[in-house]
Amino acid sequence: MRAVLTLLPLLFAGCAANAQMGGSTAAPPPTDASLPQAESVLSGEVPQEPAAARAKTAAQYRAEAAAYIQRQVARQRIEGPAKNLIIFIGDGMGVGTITAGRIFEGEQRGEDGESHVAALDTLPYSAIVKTYSTDFQVPDSAATATAIFSGTKTRSGTLGMAPSVVTDDCAASLAAPVESLFEQAADAGRATGIISTARITHATPGATYAHVANRDWENDAVLPDKAKAAGCKDIAQQLVDWNHGGGFDVMMGGGRANFLTVGQADPEYPGKTGARKDGQDLAAAWMAGTQGHYIWNGAQFAALPADGKPVLALFEPSHMQFEVDRVEDPGKEPSIAQMTAAAIERLKGNPKGFVLLVEGGRIDHAHHAGNAYRALSDFAAMDEAVATALELTDPKDTMVLVTADHSHVFTMAGYPVRGNPILGTVNAGEDGAPGTKDGKAYTTLGYANGPGAVSTAERPDPADVDTTEKDYLQQSLVPTSAETHSGEDVALKASGPDAYLVSGTIEQNAIYALMAHALGLPLEK
Repeated sequence: MRAVLTLLPLLFAGCAANAQMGGSTAAPPPTDASLPQAESVLSGEVPQEPAAARAKTAAQYRAEAAAYIQRQVARQRIEGPAKNLIIFIGDGMGVGTITAGRIFEGEQRGEDGESHVAALDTLPYSAIVKTYSTDFQVPDSAATATAIFSGTKTRSGTLGMAPSVVTDDCAASLAAPVESLFEQAADAGRATGIISTARITHATPGATYAHVANRDWENDAVLPDKAKAAGCKDIAQQLVDWNHGGGFDVMMGGGRANFLTVGQADPEYPGKTGARKDGQDLAAAWMAGTQGHYIWNGAQFAALPADGKPVLALFEPSHMQFEVDRVEDPGKEPSIAQMTAAAIERLKGNPKGFVLLVEGGRIDHAHHAGNAYRALSDFAAMDEAVATALELTDPKDTMVLVTADHSHVFTMAGYPVRGNPILGTVNAGEDGAPGTKDGKAYTTLGYANGPGAVSTAERPDPADVDTTEKDYLQQSLVPTSAETHSGEDVALKASGPDAYLVSGTIEQNAIYALMAHALGLPLEK
């Protein structure tokens, strides 16, 4: 029985989570899951629907469906070009995460979770996106982000590279970089910004500016001597040297250690230092070159002057806090919604418009840890950022996209009744659903692999612990040190100029073409 679950820092290819999880507490009343196998969901005792479901009649449901058709018929498509573009990437946010996240978000607000409408649900156009890389059925974030921002599928592990470049081949990478949408937009005079709750040098934000044969080369200390000798630069150095349009106007996220030296004390955590061994204080170098504002805590964020100068905000040595843990952050880092609002306010001063990436990077990390609570709470935090962006922009001139780079082996299982807590156990006995063969409960949410796998002869009963507690790890099938990505398609949602082009089932690299077309940028050079 796991009353307390503690994760050691997780090291896994593709996503360095470094997530510390604590323990489960009080348990809900036990669930009787020992009934014989039922033939269907309707066999056995049928439960009473919750009040939210019983309150509507068939006529009301049909009227709501008819109203949807009326809205669709009345919708006037907005022609491009777009002045501005904001793309939200929920890292690891598969369709299952959207569904569970929507229910979680509604429940947290005291609403009917199943019928709750998330902010991203309001975007009127949708497509299904295929995510494979050139060498893997199930991709990593580097290959998928490169497809999104540079218009080409490529090998997993490489960033901003043509598919010919093999991982770690520095010499080949120098001859095969692929221009990104952000480089094109900056060169055309638009303002540019990147926000991530992960390290700003991590794969997804890195794909907007970096060209590197290994996504892990985030600072010089991990860059091989052979690569240095061949002329390759680490990702943090590439960000500081990035000079398209004069450089990024806004950069906010984690990853402070990659910009500070091993001889520099971290300003937030006593005993920690930077990671660079080349003696370069990249934060200071960036300030000297741009005359911009370098900040690292919430107070400095709140005090940023509205002077139009660029901003480099590095709120953590590594990734930013999970949303549920942010209240305990010593530096009082801002939320992803607050960063989004600040970035839009700063970028909109450019008369030619702007391009902004907002990544909910830690959705992915929580899934890798097998921790649904943190994945869903970070989904809700990013959804709030989507709502903020929609409130602060005009759909007539701003395209807003919401998508994921890939999915996870994350499932919603069983036949839980309407209104059952999304983080709870399936009330399998009540609704006549098939009972478990071992007579024990199971959670609605689970993983096909991961650290929550059962390693004992008998499966612990989730009914004996509080599965809705933030540190609970959902049980999984196959024991792995970290849960993995999955290869199914992800969703793309859109609003604004040329958003009507988002439809059908598309290749992931087509997202680049959609964005470039909406911005009036050339698709080929």
